[in-house]
Amino acid sequence: MDEAPVPVTRRLRAAETALVVLAVIALVAAAKLTEPFVVPVITGMLFSYALTPVVAALERIHIHRALGAALVLTLAIGAVAGGAFLLREDAAALVAELPQAARKLREATHDRRGAPGPIAHVREAAAELNKAAAEATGTPPTTAPAPAAPGPSGMQGWVADQSAKILGVMGELGIAALLAYFLLAAGDTFRRKVVHIAGPTLAKRRITVEILNDIHVQVQRYLLILLSTNILIALCIWGILVLFGVERAALWAAVSGVLHIIPYAGTAMTTGLIAAAAFVQTGSPAHAALVAACVLAAASAIGMGLVPWLQGRAASMNAAAVFIALLFFGWLWGGWGLLLGAPLVAVLKTVADRVPRMEALGELLGAAVTVPPVPESPQVTAAKAEVEEAADTAASSEASAVAASASASAGDRP
Repeated sequence: MDEAPVPVTRRLRAAETALVVLAVIALVAAAKLTEPFVVPVITGMLFSYALTPVVAALERIHIHRALGAALVLTLAIGAVAGGAFLLREDAAALVAELPQAARKLREATHDRRGAPGPIAHVREAAAELNKAAAEATGTPPTTAPAPAAPGPSGMQGWVADQSAKILGVMGELGIAALLAYFLLAAGDTFRRKVVHIAGPTLAKRRITVEILNDIHVQVQRYLLILLSTNILIALCIWGILVLFGVERAALWAAVSGVLHIIPYAGTAMTTGLIAAAAFVQTGSPAHAALVAACVLAAASAIGMGLVPWLQGRAASMNAAAVFIALLFFGWLWGGWGLLLGAPLVAVLKTVADRVPRMEALGELLGAAVTVPPVPESPQVTAAKAEVEEAADTAASSEASAVAASASASAGDRP
């Protein structure tokens, strides 16, 4: 028998799904290839969203947007530069002590290599087994070549690579600041153009305006939470380092606040750097481990406890979905992806909540919602009472009939 033909609607849905999958793959590939262009653009837009309320406040006191945008950006850059200027002496002293710190770490590592560890015992056992196998087969035993000692050129190359990356990041930040200035100076011009090209109908334009407003609010909330929690982490770590007597506590607190912009990885880097600094200062592994444990506990409590709770309440997003999105954007753009992943997910959820075809994605990214019980109206309560009363009356009548029947049966017996 011939098979039944596949319905046209099902085939169209399959083709549409295949096209969507191919479009997503193409979009991911394009984002990977255009990282030097996309990252500064997104960063500049985030800067403009963060500084828009300040520029709008200056405009209300009759300061032109172009002048207000330049003033606000200058003050922001000046605040960062001023903080770096205040910490310049501690930073210079730390850089000057790097050779001595590296020497102490090397000596400590060399001293701890005196006693053979488990790996050395495993290698020795493998060598003995190799000799036994060689004697059994009559072949000379093979010896593994000694590992080549890393020369200074490797570390120098790594430092040069990191310096080049830092210069690249500074250049991207400069481009982002310039783009933020143009967006702030333009005001609502770009927004009106987006609404104009959204569609000819009033409904489409209304949805576009709602999406833009929600994106504006979500990004500003995210940046406010990020700034406040990073300052809180810096203050907590400063207090911990002062309590344990670690030198240059203000510098390490500032470094921890900056590094914590990168989720999860920033906490790990902060803990490792502070542990190394404490060990170099005191030479005690126990003291360094205690300082690192306290720093890790404080940073984790704020970064993995307070921040997700605040962001979840602000954007109503699923924490697991956000974490997976951070992993994806971290693979896509590295450190920039970890930094930009959370606001991009918030923007995506905002769009998905407003577009009917993306409702499933919005539901996936959204947090679990507990629906409270709906209180019953007096009419429903009265109707339930009448039904229960009727049921009780019917049950009583049935029981009386059964009892009368049983009595009659008992009277008929001889």
